[in-house]
Amino acid sequence: MSVALQMPKPEMTEAEWETRVQLAALYHVVHHMGWLDLIYTHMSARIPGEPNTFLINRFGENFDEVTASSLIKMDLDGNVLGTPGKYNDAGFTIHSGIYKARPDANCVMHTHTRAGAAVSLIEKGLRPISQDVLEVYDDVVYHEYGVPATPEECEALGRSCAQGSCVVLYNHGLLTLGETIPGTFHRLYFMERACELEMAARMMGETPVPISDQVIAKAAARYKKKRKDPEYGMLAWQALLRTIDRKGFDYRR
Repeated sequence: MSVALQMPKPEMTEAEWETRVQLAALYHVVHHMGWLDLIYTHMSARIPGEPNTFLINRFGENFDEVTASSLIKMDLDGNVLGTPGKYNDAGFTIHSGIYKARPDANCVMHTHTRAGAAVSLIEKGLRPISQDVLEVYDDVVYHEYGVPATPEECEALGRSCAQGSCVVLYNHGLLTLGETIPGTFHRLYFMERACELEMAARMMGETPVPISDQVIAKAAARYKKKRKDPEYGMLAWQALLRTIDRKGFDYRR
């Protein structure tokens, strides 16, 4: 993924360390994009070769403070493995539920942006009215708001994510999952962009220009194929890494 790596810590595999570096970079990218809600959103990554474990941020850190070493390692039962640390309970519920339901998912991102949260207040609020939404429209599902940090919500979210990888969490925000960190970010970028345009269109009070069903169907076929490519989202990801590297913070430590 074109992130220069330091040597892995002696207590972990090279694959875990590389994933830590990539996920720390993701937090800095999200900070750069401004997709923040103080400390209350979270991203995670499954550890290669350890399918029942994942990494998530230490609760209380700002996203631009996250480093590879500061990330918390957890199993799907809620146990912190290795160095102890505080984690967001609702975050564990969301991420563990998805990893249980989607063995193909290696990264999960969740945001509470103003545009995403606004669209989540409207039943099936994303309409096929923009070029941006077509990137994800065929893969969008809607999840009913449940009681956070409960086993019931963990299972319900897993069922929703079994139907699609771009999730509008009603009354809450957005979520994406994917096989790679760059691919998951790419999905979320277009979801966020689509929500911004959806919100703008609704505020104008005019009927949007429709996209034809034929174009929608052809776009769905094209983007389904693109998302299967291991390099999906990679060029944009590499460009963003260069941007955050220029800021000079050593998230690789």
